[in-house]
Amino acid sequence: MSATIPLSPSLERVLVTGATGLVGNNVVRALVERGVGVRVLVRDPQATRPFTGLDVEIVPGDVTSAATLSAALDRISGVVHAAGYVGLGWHHADVHESVNHAGTRHVAQAARAAGIRLVHVSTINALGHGTPQRLADEEWVAGPNVACPYVLSKQAAERCVREEAERGLAAVIVNPSLMFGPWDWKPSSGRMFVEVVRHFTPLAPAGGISVCDVRDVAQAIIAALAGAPAGRSYVLAGHNLTYLRLWQQFADIAQARRPVARCGPLLRKAAGAAGDLWGRLTGQEPDVNSAAIRLSDQYHYFSSVRAQRELGYHIRPLEDTLRDSWEWLRAQDLA
Repeated sequence: MSATIPLSPSLERVLVTGATGLVGNNVVRALVERGVGVRVLVRDPQATRPFTGLDVEIVPGDVTSAATLSAALDRISGVVHAAGYVGLGWHHADVHESVNHAGTRHVAQAARAAGIRLVHVSTINALGHGTPQRLADEEWVAGPNVACPYVLSKQAAERCVREEAERGLAAVIVNPSLMFGPWDWKPSSGRMFVEVVRHFTPLAPAGGISVCDVRDVAQAIIAALAGAPAGRSYVLAGHNLTYLRLWQQFADIAQARRPVARCGPLLRKAAGAAGDLWGRLTGQEPDVNSAAIRLSDQYHYFSSVRAQRELGYHIRPLEDTLRDSWEWLRAQDLA
C-alpha cells in the first residue's frame, strides 16, 4: 500500500466528481476509510449502487453545467476532479470537449472562486509517450500522442487548470497510466480485460503501456490533496510492458488462450482503415480504428519517481492488481 500521508485538518469534507468511475469510486472509498466526509457529484442521483454501504452525501449535478457546481461546493474544503469521457477514436469530439475540457474549466473556476484546493485527474495521454529505452516523466517525453479528440481535450483541460492556478487556484495535476483494480463499475479498463479473454485473438497491439493499480493511484491522489505543493504535477504510472505481455497475463489469470505475437504493420493499417470506414458508414465507431491503433503502436512507458518520492506512491505487484481486478469483475457478473 502507499504510505498514508495525514490529511490537513482543514480538509474536512471533499467533493469527488466522476465518483461512479474507476478512479473516482476508489478515491471515495479511500477517503471514507480515512474518516473524511465525502460529497459526490452525480448526474443521476438514483444510480447509487457504487456507493452502497458508504457514508457519502450524494448531490445531483454535472460538470458540463457550471450552474450546478456552486451548491456542490458549499462547505467543501477540497475537490478531486475525476470526471471524464474516454473514447479512443475520432468520433465524439463534442462530448470530449464538453466533459473533459469545458467540464474541467467549470470545476477549476468554481474551485478558485470558492478558495478550494483541487486535484485534477488527467492522464499520461495528455503528456506524450516514452520509448523502450527511456521512460517518459513530468519533464520529458519522446514525442506527442495521437491528436485524437480524447488526447486534445485532456491537454486542453490541463491548460485550463494551469490558467486558473495563475489566477490563484491551489491545484495539483496527476497523470495516471492504465489503471486496473476493483470497483470498475462501467467497466472502463476492465472492459479490455474482459474482451481479450472472451474474444480470443492470437495478435496483440504492437506497442507498450504502463499499468498501475487504481487503489495505489487513489492513495496518491489523497496524498496530493493533503499537501502537495500547488502547481505540482505527478505521473502515476507502474509496470512498463508490451501489450502482448499484458494480454498474455490477462489470459493466464483468466485461464484462457494466450495471444502469441504482435500485430504486423500491414494488418494494423488495414484494420485501422476498416474501422474508420465502418464508423463513417454507420456512425458507430468501433474500438478498432486508426486512432486507437496508432496510440497502441506507441510505447507509453513512464517513470513515477517524483510521485514515489513526494507522495509515497507505491506500485504493487502487477499480478496482484490483475487478479483482484478479474475477481471483482467476475463477482459483479461483468466477466
